[in-house]
Amino acid sequence: REPYKIEDLPRLKIAVPGELTSAFLALRILCPDFEYEVVPFDQIIKAVQDGACNAGLLIHEGQLFYQDLGLQKIVDLGEWWHEWTSLPLPMGGNVIRRDLGAETISRVSNYLHESIRYSLDHRADALAYAMQFARDMDPELADRFVQMWVNNLTLDYTDRGRAGVQRLLDEGAERGIIPRRVTVQFTS
Repeated sequence: REPYKIEDLPRLKIAVPGELTSAFLALRILCPDFEYEVVPFDQIIKAVQDGACNAGLLIHEGQLFYQDLGLQKIVDLGEWWHEWTSLPLPMGGNVIRRDLGAETISRVSNYLHESIRYSLDHRADALAYAMQFARDMDPELADRFVQMWVNNLTLDYTDRGRAGVQRLLDEGAERGIIPRRVTVQFTS
């Protein structure tokens, strides 16, 4: 609601979608100390509008229409991250336990890859199916959302995307946000 700046973050109460989200990790890297309240992602805008929190960490479709509701952007974490690292900011991902074995890991990875490829190749059908679960979202808004987050980087991280994932985790470990450094092993 208010025109805050990045420097204001430490004194704000921020509604966040969860402590174990990549968005929260990125925000903590940007601003290590701030007050926050965990709020379901689809209720963050309401928490800000009602004054329960000064600001909100938006994920999913909230990023597309917050301005229409009279809210203002403090920082776009994707833009900030890219300016700072020259890498894409990873927002989510799929993980699988190593103890499931190489064959299972490969099979699951291939199923996910084929599913995403099919959705990209049959966008209209995939979007029509997804609209069943879209929480009253306008189809045009849903299409914009999918365009932002389901693309060729979803299908193949590329070397830059892999470097972005590793850098995000390294920065989190270096600052003590995550308990230890991890080396990501990509399946494809």
